[in-house]
Amino acid sequence: MTDRYAVFGNPISHSKSPRIHALFAAQTGQDMSYEARLAPLDGFAAAVRAFIAAGGRGANVTVPFKEEAFRLAAELTPRARAAGAVNTLSFDGETIRGDNTDGAGLVRDLKANLGCDPAGKRILLIGAGGAARGVVLPLLDERPAALCVANRTAEKAVLLAAAFGIEGGGFEALAGRAFDLVINATSAGLDDAPLPLPVGVFAPRALAYEMVYGRETPFMAQARAAGCGVADGLGMLVEQAAEAFLVWRGVRPETAPVLVALRGR
Repeated sequence: MTDRYAVFGNPISHSKSPRIHALFAAQTGQDMSYEARLAPLDGFAAAVRAFIAAGGRGANVTVPFKEEAFRLAAELTPRARAAGAVNTLSFDGETIRGDNTDGAGLVRDLKANLGCDPAGKRILLIGAGGAARGVVLPLLDERPAALCVANRTAEKAVLLAAAFGIEGGGFEALAGRAFDLVINATSAGLDDAPLPLPVGVFAPRALAYEMVYGRETPFMAQARAAGCGVADGLGMLVEQAAEAFLVWRGVRPETAPVLVALRGR
């Protein structure tokens, strides 16, 4: 029988995950299906359990259910515990296992696709929500020279940073500092809202990484104006999916051809 997988979210119709996993399955010869499922805002757990009852083997989880998936999982990987959120569920009988592949996807995109090794770099992580928290531990595992968290609400950045023993605060604390890698983990780009970054925050030849994909955001425009290299989050999306595929199927697909297909080249 074909193994069944899905992604749960609300909204979900925009998801690229079914296409990504279909390409992965065809490439690796895996007998599996993957669908997008709209879960009611007040019915995520019930939707997941119904999918398990229907034979589901695993699922991805996207906005706004990652924290609920964390609470639903009976077993958690260390990276899921650190993130406080789950984006990958595996089902073994009645046992629900939770993982978080977002940070691994970001790091792999940086290193394999963009030629940016975080080791020894001064890294600025903008944002203090779930997207930011999910990538802190994987970034620290790469041994950067420094990792600093900044957020409009300084208190949130301080709390997040304290949980990992790193530095955090408001944007005003960035004055006079420069970073080799600046990662925007906020949703500001979806609202076309610029970030109040001080002049000089981008070091010469810095890379600005925008987790939003499919559009030019004010953050990307700010970085281009400063002469930086710029990347969007499509590579992270594909790489975190490849990591989930590895968790489920025990094989890592090649991501480069999938990225080419998604970018329409």
